[in-house]
Amino acid sequence: MARVSLADRGRLSWLALRRGLAHLAARIVTHPLVQRPAWLGRAERLVIAPQDLRTADPTRAAEIYGGRFAFAGKVVICDGRSPFEMVPPSEEWAETLLTFGWLRHLRAAESSITRANARAMVDEWIALQGFWHPHAWRPETVARRIIAWITQATLILDDADMRFYRRFLRNLTRQVRYLRRLARNTRDGVPRLQAYIALCYASLTMAGQMGHLRGATRRLAAELDRQILPDGGHISRNPGALIELLVDLLPLRQVFTARNLVPPDALLNAIDRMMPMLRFFRHGDGNFALFNGMGPTPTDLLTTILAYDDARGTPVANAPHSGYQRIEAGGTLILMDTGRVPPLAVSQEANAGCLAFELSSKAQRIVVNCGLPGTNRDSWRQMARTTAAHSTVTFCDQPAGHFVDSGTTKRLLDGIPIVGGPRLVEVAREDHNGGTLLRAAHDGYSDEFGVIHQRALMLSADGKRIDGEEFFTATRSNASLVGRDNFAVRFHLHPMIKANRLTDSHGAMLLLPNKDVWSFNAYEDRVEIEESVYLAGNQGPRRTTQIVIYGHARKIARVQWTFSFAAASPIGIVRRPRNEEQTDRK
Repeated sequence: MARVSLADRGRLSWLALRRGLAHLAARIVTHPLVQRPAWLGRAERLVIAPQDLRTADPTRAAEIYGGRFAFAGKVVICDGRSPFEMVPPSEEWAETLLTFGWLRHLRAAESSITRANARAMVDEWIALQGFWHPHAWRPETVARRIIAWITQATLILDDADMRFYRRFLRNLTRQVRYLRRLARNTRDGVPRLQAYIALCYASLTMAGQMGHLRGATRRLAAELDRQILPDGGHISRNPGALIELLVDLLPLRQVFTARNLVPPDALLNAIDRMMPMLRFFRHGDGNFALFNGMGPTPTDLLTTILAYDDARGTPVANAPHSGYQRIEAGGTLILMDTGRVPPLAVSQEANAGCLAFELSSKAQRIVVNCGLPGTNRDSWRQMARTTAAHSTVTFCDQPAGHFVDSGTTKRLLDGIPIVGGPRLVEVAREDHNGGTLLRAAHDGYSDEFGVIHQRALMLSADGKRIDGEEFFTATRSNASLVGRDNFAVRFHLHPMIKANRLTDSHGAMLLLPNKDVWSFNAYEDRVEIEESVYLAGNQGPRRTTQIVIYGHARKIARVQWTFSFAAASPIGIVRRPRNEEQTDRK
């Protein structure tokens, strides 16, 4: 496993110190001695409620009214007690409860009972945790709660008496003031952007807060320019981050217009860059590729967001800033991770999956990565981040990177960052013999095992054949690889694919749900069919299989394989017998 460099240790220490100081500052700024008087800067009313694009389920309202809170795969039955007094079964459950995103389900029910229930729940939280709570007052939690309260203001405040109305606004103002002080110390990445989005929401929707709009807009613009890359991807390299952000940025753009204000250019430009990337990551069945923390795709929410895309253009093929490549022909699609590990501060969900790819044919995914489940993520997170959970090459079952999982680091950084990994990833693509050839190489195994992994993929013009090659180039003498050169080339299959190994043990037949048949051929290398797990299913983790080719890099420096549909004619990379290659190496 890769060692943590001195420079990475310094960055980790600085991030941990900064987060620790942020937690301390959070306690200080909520203390009564440093709070401004309640009447100073308090909003007297909400002038507008932004639209909430998130999908709502009115049937959930009855469960919440009955005291049954089913969040993040866990169920808590309150039996007359407040949910804010219950011991949370998981951190994910507590986060969902305290951010109040579930208010949208009550609003969807459209009844006086659900409105009264919403007011009662908000009132309980103000009474029990409205002053301080270690979870409820984390800046990222406060940001999402502010957004939820403002977007669901009509649910909470319709039919409310003046006493509750004022109490609600007084506490909301307090949260906004608190977040304004600590937004810059919110965890980097999506949480920090959500904090600045929440402050813009507050400035635009709360009477008496417009004086803060200029500062909030300036900070949001700076963060958008930093986090949204030129090709539209997010700095964390997680495709799902685009959905998380656009679901709040699109209504924010509408609020600027509703207040007769021109949305800032940085906001408009960021949305324009992000929209095409939504189509970039989509397979034919509408689901996103499973890279760097992506879990189940909220297809209904994604469809809603895409309705705002006026251009509806063809996705780009090359996303060099985000570190991804897309090849498409004849209904067949390949998406490949060709990027380095993201910056340390936003790497808590990043994976060690360099050169992993996914393959789909029309509306059926064939080769996938394991992904991350929608609930109970902590149980699977670290396994899902390893290189072995991706359709790429592993050496000695070690990830191409190092996960820093010390208790202190995990607590202060709200996750386990990844350090090391590939420093140099080279990518080249070209049209070749009527198809598209993609070549990429990374040095993630160079320090530990003295090997450069190179992968070449070629998709034929009709989309019926994919030729692949794996190259292993020694960066040190072969003697240094003795006992440390065993590799595995993995192809994780979607659960709907039925795989049967051929009798010669050098290939497999793949049956798709629509009865199409694809074949996998490894030529002179032996193929194994092993168990795997598909974590990103809508119903939770599912059993599946993987095709694996094992070998030793000192003996086999080149592995060739092919996926083909029906009887597609061979094209692409010229093949030579294995014995001829060995003669050349001698």
